[in-house]
Amino acid sequence: MKSLSIKLDSIDKVKEFVNTINVFDGDFDLVSDRYVIDAKSIMGIFSLDISSPLRLDVHNDASFERVSEALEKFKA
Repeated sequence: MKSLSIKLDSIDKVKEFVNTINVFDGDFDLVSDRYVIDAKSIMGIFSLDISSPLRLDVHNDASFERVSEALEKFKA
């Protein structure tokens, strides 16, 4: 598993992030403090504190580079 720090500070960014991450197969988690949610769940993301950076855990190391490039605009 590899991780990225991302910032989703607006509703539009959350929508765009979910659309982007759903293109990829595999499991992705967003972590905020002690809360862990499925990164492909828009409702789950809105349950987190999106005012601070979140940690994206990518469970498929083989696709990490492609995911990282696709999410470049969301990196904190």
